[in-house]
Amino acid sequence: RCPCRSHGSGGHGSLDKSITLPPDEIFRNLENAKRFAIDIGGSLTKLAYYSTVQHKVARVRSFDHSGKDIENEPLYEISVQEEITARLHFIKFENTYIETCLDFIKDHLVNTETKVIKATGGGAYKFKDLIEKKLGLKVDKEDVMTCLIKGCNFVLRNIPHEVFAYQKDSDTEFRFQTNHPNIFPYLLVNIGSGVSIVKVETEDKFEWIGGSSIGGGTFWGLGALLTKTKKFDELLQLASKGQHTNVDMLVKDVYGGAYQTLGLSGNLIASSFGKSTTADKEFSKEDMAKSLLHMISNDIGQLACLHAKLHNLDKIYFGGFFIRGHPVTMRTITYSINFFSKGEVQALFLRHEGYLGAIGAFLKGAEQDNPNQYSWGENYAGSSGLMSTSPDVYPMQRTRSGTFDMLEMDRLERPLVNLPLLKDPSAYIPDTVDLTDDAMARKYWLTCFEEALDGVAKRAAASQPDSVDALERAEKFRQKYWNKLQTLRQQPFAYGTLTVRSLLDTREHCLNEFNFPDPYSKVKQKENGIALKCFQSVIESLDSLGWEERQFALVKGLLAGNVFDWGAKAVSDVLESEPQFGFEEAKSKLQGIGRSVVEGPPHKCALIFADNSGIDIILGVFPFVRELLSRGTEVILACNSGPALNDVTYSESLIVTERIAASLCITHRLDKGLAVLVRERKTDLVIIEGMGRAIHTNYYAALKCESLKLAVIKNSWLADRLGGKIFSVIFKYEVPCK
Repeated sequence: RCPCRSHGSGGHGSLDKSITLPPDEIFRNLENAKRFAIDIGGSLTKLAYYSTVQHKVARVRSFDHSGKDIENEPLYEISVQEEITARLHFIKFENTYIETCLDFIKDHLVNTETKVIKATGGGAYKFKDLIEKKLGLKVDKEDVMTCLIKGCNFVLRNIPHEVFAYQKDSDTEFRFQTNHPNIFPYLLVNIGSGVSIVKVETEDKFEWIGGSSIGGGTFWGLGALLTKTKKFDELLQLASKGQHTNVDMLVKDVYGGAYQTLGLSGNLIASSFGKSTTADKEFSKEDMAKSLLHMISNDIGQLACLHAKLHNLDKIYFGGFFIRGHPVTMRTITYSINFFSKGEVQALFLRHEGYLGAIGAFLKGAEQDNPNQYSWGENYAGSSGLMSTSPDVYPMQRTRSGTFDMLEMDRLERPLVNLPLLKDPSAYIPDTVDLTDDAMARKYWLTCFEEALDGVAKRAAASQPDSVDALERAEKFRQKYWNKLQTLRQQPFAYGTLTVRSLLDTREHCLNEFNFPDPYSKVKQKENGIALKCFQSVIESLDSLGWEERQFALVKGLLAGNVFDWGAKAVSDVLESEPQFGFEEAKSKLQGIGRSVVEGPPHKCALIFADNSGIDIILGVFPFVRELLSRGTEVILACNSGPALNDVTYSESLIVTERIAASLCITHRLDKGLAVLVRERKTDLVIIEGMGRAIHTNYYAALKCESLKLAVIKNSWLADRLGGKIFSVIFKYEVPCK
C-alpha cells in the first residue's frame, strides 16, 4: 500500500487528510499502462487506461507415445505458461483527490507508449495545466457528446446486463435488460447542468435534437437557495426523506378529487410549489427538495417522451451527473416517462453511465488499434459493481463508492457472436433463473458457493504443488471471492442479473486473478486417461446390442457420464470418498428413466455442446457421436475455450478426439469458428448436455432446428424444487414450430 497526502494546490481544492491508495486494488497494473484518457466533470474524475496483463494459462500437449508402453503414461502433459492479454481500466474518484492521484500515477508509470492523454468534460479545461505538469503528457481535448455516445455504444455492445429499468416499489429494484444484437437507434438524454437530447442512429451518425436549460444545475442552484444546502448529494438525501404533497398543489386540491373528464388522477401534481402561495407556514427543507426534484424530473421526462414519439423511438437511456445511480432521481424520471408515454416508452439506465465519457475519450485515442473489432468482457474480480447510493442503505458501500469505483474489461480471445440457430436472438435469455428476483434461490446458491469455497481453494493450491506461494495465493483467492459473495448477498444487482452462471464466472475471474488458471487440470488428466482405457470395451458392449437396445443404452450412457461433475457437491463427495465409483455405478444412480424409442430420418449435421472431462465426454458423448456418424450425420463438437471446473476444454478435446479417432477411423477438424461452421454444414440438430448448459442456462432457449437438452440433476435442493429426486434426469426433445 502506498500512503499519499494531498496538500492542495491553488484553485484545485485541498484535502486535509491523508488517503491510502492501494495500487493492487485501484490503480491496478499501472506499470504496464500504455494509453490514457480522462473525463473530468464538476465533482468526479474518470480515468481510463489500457494495459497489458501477464497471467498464467494452462496448456496441454499430447505426448509422443510412439514405441512406448502407454498403459502407465499420462495421456498428455500439462504446463502453465505466461500469456499477455489486453485489459481496459476505468477508475472514478472525487475531484478532491485529483492531484494526489496524478502524483501516484506519475510515480508508478514505467513505459507508457503515448505522449498524449485524451481528455473530455468541463474539467478538462480547468485541470489541463495540472495534468500536463504532473504526467508530462500533452492534453488533447475531445468533444463531450461524441465521447459520451462512443462510450455508450461500447458498453451496450460489450457488457451483458448493462441496461436496467428502475422499479422502486418492486421486489427487484433493478430490472436488467438482455443485450439486443442491434443497439440502434436510441435516444440518449444526458442530464448535467442542463439537458442534452441526442438521437443515435449508427456508430458514427447522431444528432442533437433538443435540450433544456432546466437540469441538474437548476436542482442544485435552486435547492441551495431554498434549503441552504450546498452539496448535490446532500440535496438528494433531503429529497429522499421529503413529501412533495406538502408543497405541491395536486389535482384533488383544485377539483376536490380526480378530474374525470380528462382522466386525471387526484394525486397528480397540478402546480409545483403551488401550496407555497396559499399556506401561511414554513415548509421543511426535505419537502421543498422533493418538490423541486419532481418538478425538474417531470419536465425532463415530458421533453424526452415528446422527442421519442416524434422520432418513433422506444428506448431512452438516461445518464449524466443528475442520475449517477441515485434511486430518488431514477424513480422520479421513471415515473415521469411512464406517465407521459402511457407506458409505451421505458426509462432505461446504465450500470456504468458514469464512465461513458472516459470510455469514449479512450476509444478516440485508440482508433488505430480498432478496439471495436474485439469482444470485451467485464472482469468481476477487478470491478466494484453497481453500488447502492442510498445513504440509508448499505452505508459502508455508500462511503466507498463515494471515494473510488472501478471497472475492468478484458479483451476476449474470440469475437462473440450469436449462434445462428437461435430462433430469435433478440429474445434469447440464456439464464433459467434470475437470482436477483428469486430470493429463496439466491440464498441457497450463495450459501452453496460459500460452502464449496474452502474445497476450491484447496484444489487450487494442490494443482500447483511445486509453487512455493500456492497456499498464500489460494488464501487470497478465497478471501476475495468470499468478499464478492458477501457483496452479492447485500447487493445482488451489483454486476447485473445475478445467476448461477455469473457466480461461476466471478469465481473463475478470482482464480485467474491469483494465477490459478485450471485448478482441476490434474483431475481431468487422470480421469481422461482412465476413461480412454475403458472406451473400447464400452463400444464393444454397445455393438453387441440390437438397434433399439443400443439407442436406449447410448442415452443412458450419455446421462450416466454427466453424473461426473466435480462442481456438484453430491458428486464430489462421492468421488472423494469412493475412488472406485465408475460408469456402471453412475448408471445405477439415475432416477426416473422411461423408455420410448422411435427411429426417424438421419440429420444432416448435429452440434453437440459437451460438458465434463473423463467419463462424461469419453464414455458418454463419444459413443453417441459414433452412432450419429454411422447414420451419415456430420457432428460438430463444441467445448469450452478455457477452463471451468472439470469441464472439458477445446485443447483437451482435440487430444481425446485424436486418440479415439485413431482407433475408430473418425476424421476431425480444427476450430474454424463455431458460427461459421454451423452455417456451412447446415446444422439441423443441437444437443446440449449438462446442468450448466441445459438447466441453469438454455433450458428455455428456442432454436430454429430440432434440439435435445439433457442432464442429470445432481443437486438435492434443485431436484426438490423441480419435483424430483437427486440424480433424476432431464431429457427434453424439442421441435420448432413451423
